[in-house]
Order: sequence, then structure tokens, then C-alpha cells
Amino acid sequence: MGKRKDLIAFDKGQIVMARRLGQSISKTAALVGCSRSAVVSIYQKCSKKGTVVNQRQSHGRPRLIDARWE
Repeated sequence: MGKRKDLIAFDKGQIVMARRLGQSISKTAALVGCSRSAVVSIYQKCSKKGTVVNQRQSHGRPRLIDARWE
């Protein structure tokens, strides 16, 4: 076996969405062009920390809110 290629964010998003829509691990791996173990590990990582799509929600400057919500 050779070195594994790093998947781009788009491929990771495809893996997450395909698995959430009920696609099998084998069909998801064939869709993206990676191994079945890569599909499993990427989906587990994304389900633990949140989805790939929701990563942008934490961007921007943090807001300071005092007791009066100002």
C-alpha cells in the first residue's frame, strides 16, 4: 500500500453528508475515492466535534455581554 492522500474539505463534506443520508460505507468510499477505513474515521471525527458545514459558525470576533446584555 502506498501513502494515503489527504482528503480536501469538500471530500470530507461529501463523506459526512452521504453517511447522514443513509449511504453505505462502501458506496461512500467509492463515491469519494478513498478507503472504507478513511470514511469511518472521518465520519467519527466529524460527528464528535460537529459537522464540517458548521465549522464557520464560530468565526468572527467574540462578543462581550455583561449582566445587562449590552
